[in-house]
Amino acid sequence: MTRVFSGIKPTGHLTLGNYLGAMRRWAAVDQHQSDALFCIVDLHALTVDHDPARVRRLSRQAATLLLASGLDPQLCTVFVQSHVDEHTRLSYLLECVATDGEMRRMIQYKEKAARERVRGGSVRLSLLTYPVLMAADILAYGTDQVPVGDDQTQHVELARDIAVRFNQRYGHTFVVPRATPPQVAARVMNLQDPTSKMGKSDDSGPGIVYLLDEPDVVRRKIMRAVTDSARDVVYDPETRPGPANLLEILAACTGGNPSELSGVYETYGALKRDTADAVVEVLRPVQERHRELCADPGFVEGVLRDGAERARAMARPTVDAAYRAIGLLPTVEAEDAGVGAAVPDIGVTA
Repeated sequence: MTRVFSGIKPTGHLTLGNYLGAMRRWAAVDQHQSDALFCIVDLHALTVDHDPARVRRLSRQAATLLLASGLDPQLCTVFVQSHVDEHTRLSYLLECVATDGEMRRMIQYKEKAARERVRGGSVRLSLLTYPVLMAADILAYGTDQVPVGDDQTQHVELARDIAVRFNQRYGHTFVVPRATPPQVAARVMNLQDPTSKMGKSDDSGPGIVYLLDEPDVVRRKIMRAVTDSARDVVYDPETRPGPANLLEILAACTGGNPSELSGVYETYGALKRDTADAVVEVLRPVQERHRELCADPGFVEGVLRDGAERARAMARPTVDAAYRAIGLLPTVEAEDAGVGAAVPDIGVTA
């Protein structure tokens, strides 16, 4: 089967954008049609200032919401990145293949580093190198496809470049992956700033619908969404991003087409009410299942433990092969070293 890998970074509460742009497809399509791995990439959350307790809390919440969204541990592998050592083992090897120039061209690094320089500070080194860790996440599992939004395709392209370069220099070791963007609502935009993605790390709460928002909170946020001064409802993402964002959200929730839906509405008020209703209904089963899972924390812990064991077993052969290919001396297994043999006299005296 085709192998799929994707991850969620626990840097904030998961949003409607995470669900419509990725998680729902993972549950409805990817886990059924592929050998799928879904990872809480907690090591990536350490690239910026963070509260350790919050990272742990958000990691558990993310895992619970992945399961609540419909991921079935009998069909796919759900695990936490830091629970599988092969990610960091492989990351350093790939740093020895990647270049400084490639890292500094990464858009997220350039943007965050520029903002920090304006403040007179500097970003962490891990922010520069984390795209290589992301490549390790992907390549360790022989991944064929990486379902990502268009803001992450650059990182998948880097993983492809590194895989090809490693294979050419040291022998064929890695599968060369490809990005598979969602067909609808690949990027759900901020309700208050429809030119920006609805990101979980964003501080503008009124523009973000979180997966655990109560229905009245969801309705209030959507009813206050930014539109424009025009009277007609038209789907035009370039010149009218506010209405287009609402139409895309409604289409993603109902299975409709944004352009066709635009002809149904004469006022923004009606569009907002229907969008709010649709979002509340889409989130209802996720929130109900989340409450059930929170009442049974042992189940989630067991899923993550079993998932890490399966992921480790899948990744280790590839990572070991990469260590051999690049020229590192293999470790000597206990049975090969002669366990139980007499300890040699090395001439140590009291």
